[in-house]
Amino acid sequence: MKNIIKTIALLFMITTLVSCDATRNASNKQKGTVIGAGSGAVIGGVIGNNVGSKNNSALGAIIGAVVGGVAGNYIGDRMDRQAERIEEEIPGAQVERVGEGINVVFDESSGVYFDTNKYAINSASAATLRKLAGIFKEYPDTNILVEGHTDSTGPDAFNMTLSKQRAQSVTSFLSGQGISSGRFTTNWYGPNQPKYDNSTAEGRAKNRRVELAIIANEQMKKEAMEKAGN
Repeated sequence: MKNIIKTIALLFMITTLVSCDATRNASNKQKGTVIGAGSGAVIGGVIGNNVGSKNNSALGAIIGAVVGGVAGNYIGDRMDRQAERIEEEIPGAQVERVGEGINVVFDESSGVYFDTNKYAINSASAATLRKLAGIFKEYPDTNILVEGHTDSTGPDAFNMTLSKQRAQSVTSFLSGQGISSGRFTTNWYGPNQPKYDNSTAEGRAKNRRVELAIIANEQMKKEAMEKAGN
């Protein structure tokens, strides 16, 4: 039975991802209605556990937090607007609406980057993060997962520590801009979650990234359920 549930969940995940890719940067609020409100939490949790344990924990966090039904529609509408604001203010960021959340990726060419083997926030990254903090203030009813990643160059232990320091630097900077530290979860994975081919210079540059998952907090979920009449 356990394997059947996992198979159903993974098939649903594939369907969702295809839909998201086909409609990237378009209106996504109706995606929240794909999963029924009752079964959404169960299936979403299974999907989140599977995805999060492999190569995209940010995506797993988003899918795992799904509410579904009419409430999910409401959350999706709010996330549409927040994603649009991020794209407007930070055009270099990779912004993708997924399910009821937002996935944002910063690499060396898209707004938040670090000097080689360093974790201090430089002036260019600081300017981008200030803009991001302003948007988070506009949408206080979301939680943010911050992840640090590296390429495969160098010892794994060094890269793990570096990814931790970089993720914590981003979280600390945003908190210092007046964003409640309680909204953040900070994780780091070193070279263990590559999205691109580490055998190429371009792939390594893209793998040296900070990734964000933005999801509804309990207040937004409560508001969504009330709007849905539940």
